[in-house]
Order: sequence, then structure tokens, then C-alpha cells
Amino acid sequence: MASRTVFALIIGVVLTIGLGPAGAQNPRFPPMPQPDTPSHEDPGKSKLERDMAKKASQERQAALKRDTDRLFKMATELKDYVDKTNENVLSLEVVKKAEEIEKLAHSVKEKMKAN
Repeated sequence: MASRTVFALIIGVVLTIGLGPAGAQNPRFPPMPQPDTPSHEDPGKSKLERDMAKKASQERQAALKRDTDRLFKMATELKDYVDKTNENVLSLEVVKKAEEIEKLAHSVKEKMKAN
């Protein structure tokens, strides 16, 4: 029963942090450039900017995938640790793992905000 409670707590933290998109920018990633529409702009420069924006977006997506895979693995490990404890003992390792998950979930949220 304790393992379900801790797992539900982790899911609650992840959902509370909110892994959905939002309007703020992440300081680790530059904002996505907005397309300009002036007709006198150099087409080569415009294509280069679009290519750079596309590459930045692909890098953010790869980082999100990597981090969410890691988040899933860590949550599974936490559940395994909790399953090995009883209702009277909650090890320090379990608490540390939950804190790591919380930090990673927050990082994932900030990356999603940058999109």
C-alpha cells in the first residue's frame, strides 16, 4: 500500500509541475525566431534562419525525449525501491530518488515552455 501511495505522490508531483506547454521561455534555449515577412530580405539569409530554427527545434525535441525517457526510468526505479520497503521504513535513498525525479520533471517542464 505504501508503494502505491509514493507512486501516486510522484505522479501527482509530475502533474502538479505541469508537463504541458506554457508561455515562458527557458533560459537554456534561445527563443524560436519568428518568421519575418519583408519582401526585400535576402532569401539566402531567410533560408539560413529557418534552417537554424528547425535545427534548434529538433535539438529541443531530442533533449525532451531523452529527459522523459530518463524520467520514466527513474520513476520505475523509485517504485521498485518503495516496493522493497515496508510501512514502517522509508529509506533515505527513496527520498533522494524522489527529489531527483522532481528536479528532472521541472527541467522537462522548462524545456517544453521553450517550444
